Amino acid sequence: MAGTAIRTGRRSRRRTSASRENVAGWLFVAPVVAILGLFLLLPILMALWVSLTDWNGQGSPFRTGVPFVGLDNYTGLFVRDDLSRRNFMISIRNTFSYVVIVVPAQTVLALGLALAVHRRTLRGRGFFRTAFYFPSVTSSVAISVLFLFIFSDSGAVTELLAIFGVEGPQWFSDSRGLLHLLLSALGLADVDAPPPVLTGGGAFGLSWWEWLSGPSVAMCTIIVLAVWTTSGTFMLMFLAALQDIPVALEEASMLDGASRRQRLWYVTLPMLKPTLFLVLTLGLIATWQVFDQVYVMSQGGPAKTTLTPAYLSYRTAFRDFDYGSGAAISFVLFLLIVLLAALQRWVMRDRDAVGDLRRPRPRRS
Repeated sequence: MAGTAIRTGRRSRRRTSASRENVAGWLFVAPVVAILGLFLLLPILMALWVSLTDWNGQGSPFRTGVPFVGLDNYTGLFVRDDLSRRNFMISIRNTFSYVVIVVPAQTVLALGLALAVHRRTLRGRGFFRTAFYFPSVTSSVAISVLFLFIFSDSGAVTELLAIFGVEGPQWFSDSRGLLHLLLSALGLADVDAPPPVLTGGGAFGLSWWEWLSGPSVAMCTIIVLAVWTTSGTFMLMFLAALQDIPVALEEASMLDGASRRQRLWYVTLPMLKPTLFLVLTLGLIATWQVFDQVYVMSQGGPAKTTLTPAYLSYRTAFRDFDYGSGAAISFVLFLLIVLLAALQRWVMRDRDAVGDLRRPRPRRS
């Protein structure tokens, strides 16, 4: 009896101590939870309500006189045949071309820079690391203004092309798509008179010819800027992962007679897979949310070829005073990013681990 009472008392004291620790833990995190709830979760819920209304920005969106439209702001982006749907689909097309080029380019460039500055025989590694990372910590607005001067009609890029006898385009006034220009150069299509089979049909208010335009010349300048400014950050991530690879593993592969390319493909890259997934995910999220470069350099022009969902949401809400549609565009963009990130995670899943889980275990005799 005495032993049972002692054990019961010990368990009671442990439960009391655990409950006190839980209370203390919640007290420590309560300020952060309150701040995040007040400045993050509450504004998201307020924006969600605004997306369900026809609020024009006057007064409070929670007053009784604000029209409640339900999902009309969302369905209008996909179903209603008007200018709003056309602008949204143009922004999706532009951003898709932007993402397809920027994410692979910045990932490959960042990995190449990390491999270069990771070499032990390289002199001045600290200088090169700082130089490659410097554009990432510079203000994006300042760099955007700098690119406006570099790619102007009398800028450095145009003058450099003139030295080689190449007449540079009007970078921020040329709305022609690269794919259209490529088809025209190959003699497969005429930009001024596109094939009727591509202009006759389409989807979501855009013809197939418009969907297949590719990034415009103006968008290419923003693509170059994005790749140059983001590669430094991702370079540091790859560099940290490279420094975590055991030296013994690389030396063992060298003793086995593996070439430099084989060591990169079969040793280095598999060890960098978690970091590669992180870089691709962050790049995917950032590129779909591109805003500041478009706002400073082009504001969606020329001919809406640099229009993005983020900038369209801003313009719809704060210039056209259609706050409901602007908020709806933001939430559609959020859902699109979540779906693409989930798809990317599924594609880059560890198939060996999945196969081990699905493989039936041997029965015990």
